[in-house]
Amino acid sequence: MLRGQAFGGHALTDVSTAGGSGALLIGIAPIAGFVVGGVAGAGVMEAIGVRRPRGRDLATGIVLGAATGLAALFLYLDSTTSATTGASQQILFGSIFVVSSSTIPYVIAFGVVTLGLICLLYRPLLLSSLSNDIARARGIPVRAVGASYMLALALSVGLASLVIGTILSTALLIGPPGAALRLARRMNRAIVLAVLVGVGATWLGVLLAYDSYYWGSSQNGWPVSFFIVAVVFVTYLASGLPARLARQKVLRTTRLRAGNVAR
Repeated sequence: MLRGQAFGGHALTDVSTAGGSGALLIGIAPIAGFVVGGVAGAGVMEAIGVRRPRGRDLATGIVLGAATGLAALFLYLDSTTSATTGASQQILFGSIFVVSSSTIPYVIAFGVVTLGLICLLYRPLLLSSLSNDIARARGIPVRAVGASYMLALALSVGLASLVIGTILSTALLIGPPGAALRLARRMNRAIVLAVLVGVGATWLGVLLAYDSYYWGSSQNGWPVSFFIVAVVFVTYLASGLPARLARQKVLRTTRLRAGNVAR
């Protein structure tokens, strides 16, 4: 969010779509395709100009277009040549309920790598996100920091895609930090709050999806990805209420003082 790369994160979700559908096509776990595709897309975006705003948009658009085309091809081949049923549903919308136990060690490993990169690069990454020029003046290797950040972002997109699919993973990637930046004034608190919002939305979505099996007479549960994204969306909307109430309070106070002065 601070680096203004929400669009880049969205592009990586399409790259993950291509990677995950390609993985299913050759008969391996989707998480491998999510991660490999995301890392490859992040490397291409970094190589062709992700550091500059104009070059960043150009690189993101090129990668997004190529990844969308590959995803369409691989999903078509999955549906016509593979015996796997529901491949498109699994890749595009995912479900935490269908994650196999053999995938969990890989999730833990990729999660540890992602957290390790962010912790290792925290201070130079924060400074370069706020001002590249100041970071360069302080001797920070901005390009290496940016490349490492893109690797962490690609891994995050891959892990989010495993839970709620590639199409909806953008919401889980952007919504919690967006809400946290509205509510917290310090970066450390914003990071902790974003993590809590993301984890809380995931668990609440799982709970609602499980409970939805008992809603109505058909007893067909609703998709867990829908509930997770819905909780994230509502949380983001609610995060703007404190600031709005504070502005209204200041406005009422200003009007009251102006009225007193006029009298």
